[in-house]
Amino acid sequence: MTRKPNIVLFFLILFGFACGPTKQTSSDPDIFIQKRHGSSKEWKVVWEDHFNSSELDSSKWTKIPQGKADWNDQMTDKDARCFDWKDGKLHLIGIKNNDTLSDPRTYLTGGIYTKGKFAFQYGKIEIHAKLESAKGAWPAIWMLSHENRYGAYPRNGEIDIMEHLNFDDIIYQTTHSYYTLELKQKDNPQYYGTTTVNTEEFNTYGLEWYPDKLVYTLNGKPTFTYPKVDGVDSSQWPFDQPFYILIDQQLGGSWVGDVDLEQLPVNMIIDWVKVYQ
Repeated sequence: MTRKPNIVLFFLILFGFACGPTKQTSSDPDIFIQKRHGSSKEWKVVWEDHFNSSELDSSKWTKIPQGKADWNDQMTDKDARCFDWKDGKLHLIGIKNNDTLSDPRTYLTGGIYTKGKFAFQYGKIEIHAKLESAKGAWPAIWMLSHENRYGAYPRNGEIDIMEHLNFDDIIYQTTHSYYTLELKQKDNPQYYGTTTVNTEEFNTYGLEWYPDKLVYTLNGKPTFTYPKVDGVDSSQWPFDQPFYILIDQQLGGSWVGDVDLEQLPVNMIIDWVKVYQ
């Protein structure tokens, strides 16, 4: 018997794929790609973590291992002292290292990322967090590309949702790429902004990501916009691919300066992370 196609069902399915976010489900990580962008009233949570457990959700996050750059050369994924859970909040901690037999570094710090586990393209991300201050403290919330679509760093870009230095009363919100770092195009358009923040309180650090602009936010209000620009080198806009999330309590480096060991430990306290599309 020949069945007639269900025309109504066909168009409902077609409409759903055309208008909503799609989730890639395979052996690859969860990747949410927004097919359209609407007003803020239409945002829906597609991924979140409230850190209510007493340990890190390994299906979502990985502790960041030590690397060779300023931002990760003091990271540890082995020392439990750099991670703690209190009152439903994750503490990423920079500590003075009193056990140099196990690890020769003078100080250590904790960070997490969703690399290989979760990434998204377009939409909105918000992180509710509190930043403690210390000389040499450099907490950051940022994103990197899921794959090397355009080549080695910095060709795939970097989105810095929030960086805080020492005892500053401002945060930096920055867009990096080959265009800004190698071609030195930092004013066409302006590649970063600063915003006053009260670090004594929890704040919501965010980003609204569209196909033609990055809108940085603080406590739900726009603070700085980085637009896609026509007529410039194509490396200006590598932000057309999925990115993953990094949250870390960095210490030391050429930008933030030396660390005062007497001011450690220092905490970056994460209440929750939400991604919307």
